Amino acid sequence: MTKYRSTIDVTTYTFDGLVDLLAKATPLRSGDQLAGCAADTDAERAAAQWALAEVPLRTFLTEVVVPYESDEVTRLIIESHDRAAFAPIAHLTVGGLRDWLLAVAATDDAATTLTAVSPGLTPEMVAAVSKIMRNQDLIAVARAATVTSAFRTTIGLPGRLSTRLQPNHPTDDPRGIAAATLDGLLLGCGDAVIGINPATDSPQATADLLHLLDEVRLRFDIPTQSCVLSHVTTTIGLVEAGAPVDLVFQSIAGTEGANSGFGVNISLLREGNEAGRSLRRGTVGDNVMYLETGQGSALSANAHLGVGNRPVDQQTLEARAYAVARDLEPLLVNTVVGFIGPEYLYDGKQIIRAGLEDHFCGKLLGLPMGVDVCYTNHAEADADDMDTLLTLLGAAGCAFVIAVPGADDVMLGYQSLSFHDALYARKVLDLRPAPEFEAWLSGLGMLDAKGGLRRVEPLSSPLRALAGTR
Repeated sequence: MTKYRSTIDVTTYTFDGLVDLLAKATPLRSGDQLAGCAADTDAERAAAQWALAEVPLRTFLTEVVVPYESDEVTRLIIESHDRAAFAPIAHLTVGGLRDWLLAVAATDDAATTLTAVSPGLTPEMVAAVSKIMRNQDLIAVARAATVTSAFRTTIGLPGRLSTRLQPNHPTDDPRGIAAATLDGLLLGCGDAVIGINPATDSPQATADLLHLLDEVRLRFDIPTQSCVLSHVTTTIGLVEAGAPVDLVFQSIAGTEGANSGFGVNISLLREGNEAGRSLRRGTVGDNVMYLETGQGSALSANAHLGVGNRPVDQQTLEARAYAVARDLEPLLVNTVVGFIGPEYLYDGKQIIRAGLEDHFCGKLLGLPMGVDVCYTNHAEADADDMDTLLTLLGAAGCAFVIAVPGADDVMLGYQSLSFHDALYARKVLDLRPAPEFEAWLSGLGMLDAKGGLRRVEPLSSPLRALAGTR
């Protein structure tokens, strides 16, 4: 195992292999402290970052983080690596990749260049370079990249910010869900997806919710897609039963063991992708997968150990989840950045940094990357922190964010963004919804001459009938 060393002042720090080096170089977060892999001091962290910057990118193709023999995610990463796309940057170190990315981001054809090199980047390379980048570096490079996907709307176009309308209800009550859906639509949300986290994974309950959402979509001719976030096996069964499935959802992680904890593997996910596409329900594209991730999921499943049985830092494992996502050509991927709790991201500073890292890594790896800008009530964070992260993500070209009534998800019990927060971001950053959804809003008279949302009273809106759904 390679030893990595770095000297600061008169102290020499030694790091035992790539796993240890990546963990020690990671900006401070509580999850890595919980796992016992974080740097003990700021000086040790700085030394690790210096040492990491000198590591050749080729090292990540020969020195794996999680054993190849026992982990199918590692095998996917190595076997799908595009050496031709890697060739232009193969001579670089991690520090050299940072400089190259920032130089490319400043050019007029940055999006084309970054798209071309994306298949040659592994998650570990991207995680490594993110660890030595400032927040503004993460924003600048992510903004320069363009990744699009499509089903009934087109996600990820420059100058656009889409939203998932999340009308969750503690008992899956149809009237409560319809009310929340109406609220979001009247505020211009829902162009990424109208997605419900069901209170139960019952196939019948899931089917009932799918029919409800599809009825609303068809009645008002809404150019969007719906999703009930049940387990992929439930959704495959509903596809076979003829239910109106638009998107196939699944939570994923960066190790085989963590995915096993979710009850999935790569083969099953591919089966879900094929099942969704077999229905041919899209109009402008056939990206049908909706995938959610989040730093700390592997650690919470005790599936975070790598080479030498050493704990792998949670941000590197998060980036590895994007290799699984990339294999499925999804419509939507989002990190639920503060959802797991302060044991993994302690406060607003850590949540903001993690959100920018996840967005940067996902987008650089070719994903239409969104973020659930959120926190739990026992974290040292508040709505001001979420305002900051939302604004930074909007500047970084985030594909979509999640919005719930009043920023308070009464079913899942956490704080996310409100529909009004999405309006704020679009207004101050001059961003617009997906083009198909924007045209629909305009046709309803809900946009003013400048493309901004007009105030519409629910009872005078063409959507007023939705208030009486079921």
